[in-house]
Amino acid sequence: MSEASASGLEVARLSTRDPDFEARLDALLAWEGVSDDAVQRRVAEILDAVKTRGDAALIDYSNRFDRLAASSMAELTLGAERLRQAFEGLPEAQREALATAADRVRRYHEHQKPESWSYTEADGTVLGQQVTPVDRAGIYVPGGKAAYPSSVLMNALPAHVAGVGEIVMVVPTPDGVLNDLVLAAAHLAGVDHVFTIGGAQAVAALAYGTETVPRVDKIVGPGNIYVATAKRAVFGQVGIDMIAGPSEILVVSDGGTDPDWLAMDLFSQAEHDEDAQSILVTWDDAHLEAVADAMARALPTMEREAIIRTSLAERGALIHCRDRDEAVALLNRIAPEHLELSVADPEAWLPEVRHAGAVFMGRYTAEALGDYCAGPNHVLPTSGTARFSSPLGVYDFQKRSSLIQCSAQGASGLGPVASTLARGESLTAHARSAEYRIRD
Repeated sequence: MSEASASGLEVARLSTRDPDFEARLDALLAWEGVSDDAVQRRVAEILDAVKTRGDAALIDYSNRFDRLAASSMAELTLGAERLRQAFEGLPEAQREALATAADRVRRYHEHQKPESWSYTEADGTVLGQQVTPVDRAGIYVPGGKAAYPSSVLMNALPAHVAGVGEIVMVVPTPDGVLNDLVLAAAHLAGVDHVFTIGGAQAVAALAYGTETVPRVDKIVGPGNIYVATAKRAVFGQVGIDMIAGPSEILVVSDGGTDPDWLAMDLFSQAEHDEDAQSILVTWDDAHLEAVADAMARALPTMEREAIIRTSLAERGALIHCRDRDEAVALLNRIAPEHLELSVADPEAWLPEVRHAGAVFMGRYTAEALGDYCAGPNHVLPTSGTARFSSPLGVYDFQKRSSLIQCSAQGASGLGPVASTLARGESLTAHARSAEYRIRD
């Protein structure tokens, strides 16, 4: 898939004029996020163990996988005071940045709150919809290679805004190392309970409940293949947000943005992990080469150079297309998690953008701002699922109940309709139930 350029940067070069372009693009976008049989069997064992043994299984798995020496769940539980101490103990700059981000995320999601509604028909029948939050939400926060306080804010704050009664957070702490930024974010986001557990066992605890961990109604948040597999397995027992794939960005540029900026925008996703995907689309060949040169110059200076280099070589691409219309067709086909419209008039593109998790408009809107503090949620559909999925939001933590209140006149008027349709389906009790309320 990859090609080595003269500068030593290894990244695929594609042109829509190439006869094999379609096949190469298909191969580039292919991502199989389904775990293999061995992972699924292991996850099934863990789920069953937690379901049957509860806290004891959680302690055993945490000690084994996170190299701990816990003897009780009390050692894997953090209270509100510990979260507050973490926030107050941060350096002032971090504390202010975290508070600013939390405030912006909260304010954005306040605009998402749907309202209950109803209307009354001429005969007095009332129809409507009642919106209510779930009782309890579970937030999975990754641990291990990196700490993600932003993930805490993005997952917990919409739940808080939605009116969720209780928010339970799980976060693994390998070798017992706590991250105060993560705990501080939990404090700001209104998290009620924090358990230092992770992996499939944490998902099981949230889905089934244990003696200590309360059972939740919905589980949100990213994780590794074991977490994703466990979430898929417990879906139906609880709700889940999505099965997320690797992070991805598609930058569409008209040639007017500084190549150094775009190089770093592409790196910002590639540095997540080796499976992340960074793609540039432009119809300006000289600009494409300038971005490639900027990437080659900057790559040796990056702290996560090895990860970025592998990501670009395995899943990255620089695509030259014929014109703006072809760029629009490509972005809708790819349906990226993050779409940067690095063009002169991004608003003019919006009516044609049908599939994207989040759209970053203009030359100054770096995707990284959305990751942390712009306000919209950074939990987004990946792997082309933006064709039918949306960002995480307040609506994910709420349910809608239909409201139906028939007046006597309304029941009499609807009765014959229901009766006729019910008898057509040979459901006599349905028909008679409706017929009883028909006025003579």
